[in-house]
Amino acid sequence: MNSRRNFFRTTALIAGASALPIPKVLAEDEVVQTTATTSGKLPYKNTYIKNVFVTENEFRNARPVLIEPPGFEKARGILPAPFWKGNETAIQMYWKTWEIAFRNIKNPSPESGFITSYIDTAYNGNIFMWDSNFITLFARYGSRAYPFQKTLDNFYAKQHPDGFICREIWGNTGEDCFHRYDPTSTGPNLIPWSEMEYFRHFGDWERIHKIFPVLSAYYQWLKLNRTWQDGLYWSSGWGTGMDNQPRVSGKYNPIFSHGHMTWLDTCLQQLFIGKILVDFGFYVERWQEIEDIEDELKLLKKLIKEKMWDPKSSFFYDKYANGSMGTLKSIGAYWALWSELLTKDEMKSFIGHLANPETFYRRHPVPSIPANHEKYQADGRYWQGGVWAPTNYMIIKGLQRNGFHPLAFDLAGKHHRQVAEVFKKTNTFWEYYAAEDTEPGLLARPDFVGWTGLVPVAILFESLFGINPDFLKKTINWHINLTDEHGIDRYPIGPDGMLSLKCAARSSAKQRPVIEIHSNIELKLLLSWEDGSETIQIKPGTNKI
Repeated sequence: MNSRRNFFRTTALIAGASALPIPKVLAEDEVVQTTATTSGKLPYKNTYIKNVFVTENEFRNARPVLIEPPGFEKARGILPAPFWKGNETAIQMYWKTWEIAFRNIKNPSPESGFITSYIDTAYNGNIFMWDSNFITLFARYGSRAYPFQKTLDNFYAKQHPDGFICREIWGNTGEDCFHRYDPTSTGPNLIPWSEMEYFRHFGDWERIHKIFPVLSAYYQWLKLNRTWQDGLYWSSGWGTGMDNQPRVSGKYNPIFSHGHMTWLDTCLQQLFIGKILVDFGFYVERWQEIEDIEDELKLLKKLIKEKMWDPKSSFFYDKYANGSMGTLKSIGAYWALWSELLTKDEMKSFIGHLANPETFYRRHPVPSIPANHEKYQADGRYWQGGVWAPTNYMIIKGLQRNGFHPLAFDLAGKHHRQVAEVFKKTNTFWEYYAAEDTEPGLLARPDFVGWTGLVPVAILFESLFGINPDFLKKTINWHINLTDEHGIDRYPIGPDGMLSLKCAARSSAKQRPVIEIHSNIELKLLLSWEDGSETIQIKPGTNKI
């Protein structure tokens, strides 16, 4: 550990309340070249069919840039500062999250070939694609103190010539944990979601131009190597991130095998992510180069609805090799909230399961499988009933996206309160939680920041406070649900924007909110509450509304 610290010596600390740490670029003799494998020795014959987009991947041969973190106490004066009158636990959780997050920032080992410092997954010392996506979805709020989004750059640096990126990479050596043709080797393909949210929040055009070819090549690899004859996708327990869900038929291993099955969540994610890549293509004026993705979206939309939607039970299911539907109502079906597959009436019936106490509306919602399933475990047992921050975030935000604000707020509140009660007992956050008790899930890892940081940061800001930015449109969407006084100081938006947002206490949710916003840039506020909505122009200075 000491030798590593000497190798990656500190070059600068935070200077002032809004300055980022100064990066250190390694000297020529310190650089570990990034290749498909760090050692450069391939144990197999070269079967790569090169993807032209990969030739544009600037991350693969980038020189490592190390960014020394400022430490939590210095970062605290830069980070957004929420307040919520009468709920001190929520504020304590918020700051504890950042304390752990800054403790988990790592410099790459010299042998790894990683190109930047990063926030660790907090699992086993390796970096995980699935986890890092959700970590950066909340960590973007700390971007003025530390560039957490660059965590994803280490995956881009490890892209193979054909576009493949491994889902888990050894932290000490930088080697892939799986051969690219292993059924467990990659997924879920969600990193473009994090990048789009970051882009909308901060408007980083340079980053979008750099990542577009990387993400397009990876999508195309999945399309070529993870589809069946009909064009729908397959994966595995590990590949979906939901390791031990009882999905495949009994003769197959539930964790390692694809089971000759069509995997619903993978299909829905490709539909979701493909739309994001097409949007990126328009932003960077390269959409013509990914017309194959645009064509596939039409096919996926048609096939998923025809083959994986059951109108009788109002739910989506996996598809077995013999053409029959699976029987598990998996939480993964709710990636459909990020598509346009359902009519209004179908959507109401579909989300009705989330409000049903016999399935997903448990003491701590939302379990990963329904409570009336034979494999459901009250203690969580990982993905056999555990409650997970990333899938809850996906559902809550998906409900908001579709206008189901009351249910989204209800689920967010229950989820946040259960995590808070466990926090009061343990003073930390856990990998996942039990649905039937106020306890961590069985064998869950503590200090999991990690994706559980979504709850005290992103769910607090976006779902309980209801504040969602879109710098590309120069807007702030504020859907006010709480009746308590609440708000956020030092809220960042765009390259230089800084807001202070405050909502006064109200006698009821129907009462028009009285708010005050101090801004250093001009924005449009889309204000809404239970009984109304307004569009208001925010000017630099103090705006009392």
